[in-house]
Amino acid sequence: MMILAVETIMNLKFNEQGLISAIAQDYRDGTVLMMAWMNWESIQKTLSTGEAHYWSRSRSQLWYKGATSGHVQKVKELFYDCDGDTILLKVEQIGDIACHTGARSYFFNAVQIYPKS
Repeated sequence: MMILAVETIMNLKFNEQGLISAIAQDYRDGTVLMMAWMNWESIQKTLSTGEAHYWSRSRSQLWYKGATSGHVQKVKELFYDCDGDTILLKVEQIGDIACHTGARSYFFNAVQIYPKS
């Protein structure tokens, strides 16, 4: 179980909807697995269970990552950025699949960059 002082959580900067962006990253190799939203309740659940919980904006409810797929995220470390408006979760991705499409990462759509000459 992770401990994060209530004072620390109170210093986080949530948006008007009470949400903060959260990046999940593989703790072993640094792969960015996904971006999701967290609210105060999902942060508390994550800290008390050691497994990632997020806030689903589309369903307007708490979302336990892996509840239906079994692809749970075990949180190894949790950081917040210098502005206090983004959380970074370093996770062990169970099953090595984070995306509902079956991909390891949500970020598999590459964009070709054409640098100026």
